Amino acid sequence: MNVLSCRALRKVFRGNVVLHDLDLEVAEHEVVVLIGASGSGKSTLLRCVNLLETVDDGTIHLDGEHITSPGVNPDRVRQRIGMVFQAFNLFPHLTVLDNVTLAPRRVHRQPRRDAEAAAMRLLDRVGLADKAREYPDRLSGGQQQRVAIVRALANSPRLILLDEVTSALDPELVGEVLSLIRELRADGTTMLIATHEMSFAREVADRVCFLDQGRILEQGTPQQVLGAPQQPRTQQFLERIIAAGRLP
Repeated sequence: MNVLSCRALRKVFRGNVVLHDLDLEVAEHEVVVLIGASGSGKSTLLRCVNLLETVDDGTIHLDGEHITSPGVNPDRVRQRIGMVFQAFNLFPHLTVLDNVTLAPRRVHRQPRRDAEAAAMRLLDRVGLADKAREYPDRLSGGQQQRVAIVRALANSPRLILLDEVTSALDPELVGEVLSLIRELRADGTTMLIATHEMSFAREVADRVCFLDQGRILEQGTPQQVLGAPQQPRTQQFLERIIAAGRLP
């Protein structure tokens, strides 16, 4: 069974069709990377999957459950989905440890001792155990993004959504975040990733989907989509990426 199944998704903003009858499946342990120009629908798709946006038509199933059905509790669904945003979205008034343990304690009712022990194991894994008592503004952008990823992992989600997680970082900090995502892939974490990092997409994806005007125009292995695209629009997009030096 697929972890995620989207069928004929349609999303309209002020008369503009952002997702146009989009179909997508993500299998367990699969890493699917979404590429495409800004405004192609990548972030909107992730937000719809996490029920931060309401779809206008179509269905989304998580582990076979119809999560876009009327009456579904979004908070209950989000307990099984981890989302990492471009801008970190850490609570500035909470320490790193409190940011990571907030959902396990408040939502899953874990005892503080258990939640903090699990959080410290995760922070240690990403080299940030010594920052547990710091506040986010004392950390670099790369460290904050790693904390955001740890926070998403703290609930042991079935699916992790990553939305342009390196776009807000200085170039020298990108590598440490991408390294963590590589580790998650090696562990078999199911992920749906929107990114402009084409070299990273080529390295980490099981499948690459090229979005254009709210449609998945082309999909396949990284070698197929990035190395030998069939659609003229995909070819045009990648030619510009190569010309900008973003895909060696």
